[in-house]
Amino acid sequence: MRAAMYERTGPAREVLKVIDVATPVPGPGEVRVHLQWSGVNPSDVKSRAGMRTKTLAFPRIIPHSDGSGIIDEVGPGVPRERVGEAVWVWNAAWQRPFGTAAEYVVLPARQAVPLPAGTDPAAGACFGIPALTAYHSVRVDGSVKGKRVLVAGGAGAVGQYAIQFAKLAGAAQILATVSSAEKAEVAKGAGADAAIDYKTEDVIARVKELTGGNGVDRVIEVDIAGNMNLDHQIVRPDGEIVVYGSNAADITVPFFPMIVKNIGMKFFIVYNLSPADREQEIRDLTGMLAKNVLVHNIAARVPFEKIAEAHEMVEQGKTIGNVVVAVGPVWG
Repeated sequence: MRAAMYERTGPAREVLKVIDVATPVPGPGEVRVHLQWSGVNPSDVKSRAGMRTKTLAFPRIIPHSDGSGIIDEVGPGVPRERVGEAVWVWNAAWQRPFGTAAEYVVLPARQAVPLPAGTDPAAGACFGIPALTAYHSVRVDGSVKGKRVLVAGGAGAVGQYAIQFAKLAGAAQILATVSSAEKAEVAKGAGADAAIDYKTEDVIARVKELTGGNGVDRVIEVDIAGNMNLDHQIVRPDGEIVVYGSNAADITVPFFPMIVKNIGMKFFIVYNLSPADREQEIRDLTGMLAKNVLVHNIAARVPFEKIAEAHEMVEQGKTIGNVVVAVGPVWG
């Protein structure tokens, strides 16, 4: 089979190679997915670039955790009825050397989730990290029903899903921060009541104006390192900051301003969701897909041979939305 791999970290065009490798065979409790689409996420790009560590966990890595395709073989203990099932997969490359940047992937059966009929298979490659991150950030520590929510980076792969989920959950008001007029339209198209351009507007003043001076109940944060000093000023007393990302390993928390407002902070990484949370959230997400109530902002569909370009798009922020790579035949 064809697979993209790297054996050292570095620039995408230098280290990513598409080669032929042996097609994997599923073992007990596993399924093999003939992949159609592979999702490219910031975490995939950062790992390949060596931004976290330049020491590889495995001698050769086939990247990407997200993907979608058709189960074409099952291992012992998995019902044969699953063969031919359209699925999306999660955590394919988490603590494993073999991700979805390949024509086939083998992984535990529970990590291949049935894709409801009528769902764009390319969208299926956006669920494992972007959609689940967004949904957990909305659902964690209680409902946002009746609350004011601000989504940082509301036009991003996670942000535009978070806006949709907050709206479906009954949030009273949804605000988003963006960096351009084009991104503002994406955020508002997803359901934001207002989009604030942090490059041209005073975010604190605008949030106060839009919330009648109250502030928001929850901030969903993509970059806590960059926005910590902003967030504590726009969250109301007893509000919360839910953090799923940071552009720096360490942050400074303004202790006194936060403690006097009783502000809570919740950190999570989608790879390590509890089994109970993941199962519930996958069920909920599957229900939303079956009802066709979500909009999937796929910015680019890239041929397998141009996978390095896909990495560059994500790395350089060249696109607004999700980037997916066509790794196999596209059915339906």
